[in-house]
Order: sequence, then C-alpha cells, then structure tokens
Amino acid sequence: MSEKSRPAIEYEAFQVETGGQDVLVTWFPPRDVPEGQRHGSGGICLTDNGEVVLATQDGETWGFPAGRPEGSESWEETLRREMREEACVEVREAKLLGFSRGECIRGHEKGLVLVRSIWLAKVELNEWVPEHETLARKLVQPEGVLGELALDVFLPLHHRALIAAGLLKE
Repeated sequence: MSEKSRPAIEYEAFQVETGGQDVLVTWFPPRDVPEGQRHGSGGICLTDNGEVVLATQDGETWGFPAGRPEGSESWEETLRREMREEACVEVREAKLLGFSRGECIRGHEKGLVLVRSIWLAKVELNEWVPEHETLARKLVQPEGVLGELALDVFLPLHHRALIAAGLLKE
C-alpha cells in the first residue's frame, strides 16, 4: 500500500498542501470532538444498492459531499441539509464516524483550526437537480471509491472514514 493511500491513523497528523497553504490534518474518533472552529459535516452516502455517492465541483476531482454549517445547526443538521443540497439525496439514517481537524501551519490562514464531522449516511437518491456548486454526482462501488478519490489530498482521511464505515478493511 502506498503512503498516499495509507489510511489516516487516530490522533496522528499528516500534512497536505491545499489552496497554497500547508495544513496538518488529524482523524479523531467520534467520542472525541477536537478543539477548533466548526467547519461543517461530510458524508459517505450509501444507497440501498450499496453504492457510494461521490460529487464533483470541477468535473475532475471527486469527493464525498460536504459543507459548512448555517446558523446554529448541529453537526447532523448540517449533514442532512448539505447532502440534500450537494448530492440531491435524503439522509434516512446517519452514524457519526469521526472528526477531521485541520490546522493551517503555513499560508494566509496560519493558526486557523477547522473541525469537520464525518458521517456514514444511508440515503435515498432524489432526482439530480444541482442547485449549488456541485456539477455532477456518480455512484461507485465501495471498493472503487479510493481510485475515484486519487487526486484528493485528503485521501488518507477518506480512507480512514471508509474503514470506520465498514466499507473497506484495514
């Protein structure tokens, strides 16, 4: 297994470069909400057919749908709204898998610490009517998800989330 595809390890930071900044990213289990600014929720959306919903904002890189909270939304309220907006799905059941914590160590946001909740969401597909920044969605078998996420700098984090969801083995 290559270093890039190695799953993140609990509490062990790995460094990524994104948006011209260096960020230390750490996976936290669901029982341990890390300190930092709430930055929303992301979901591994699983259909009744066992397929994972991926979304793209640029037509090239694919990822799990995610977004930021509005007002005083809870982690789960943010998840449900964002999955509707970004992936055109309804969340029927949600299970918190863990949290990602990103600490900017170089760049214009140096010192900023953002926390995102990561969920397994059992979903029902709605008609594809994109209303926000998402250009497309696609359905992928769990064993093919890492290949689709290969361009994502957060691949170790997503790999850990797929393991926590029981969709991949360690």
